[in-house]
Amino acid sequence: MKSVRGYLLTQEFQLFWDYVSPHWAGKYLDRWSIRVMRSKIEPMKKVAKTVRRHKPLILNWFKARKAYSSGKVEGLNTKIKFTTRKSYGFITYRRAEIALYHVLGKLLEPKMTRRFY
Repeated sequence: MKSVRGYLLTQEFQLFWDYVSPHWAGKYLDRWSIRVMRSKIEPMKKVAKTVRRHKPLILNWFKARKAYSSGKVEGLNTKIKFTTRKSYGFITYRRAEIALYHVLGKLLEPKMTRRFY
């Protein structure tokens, strides 16, 4: 039952992007985050806390009339292309995928059990 409630809450959040006014979008965001916090679904509560922390930055998107800069997207694409170029020597696609996760997600490298000198 929690999975259905979580799915419905994520679908409700999509309505947030239909607002035009930052004021009403902020009110919707507040009501949505209250519902999520009462849902007792821990991963969703974590998302709601993050959204609450970043609320002013999210509402800036409405103040800018839904315009955005594509600079960050271009930077990510450049990183992806560079990592893909480096990963041609990998044996499997899965290893190339892991390399992308490490580059884009800034994941920590696992500790090696052996040292290579």
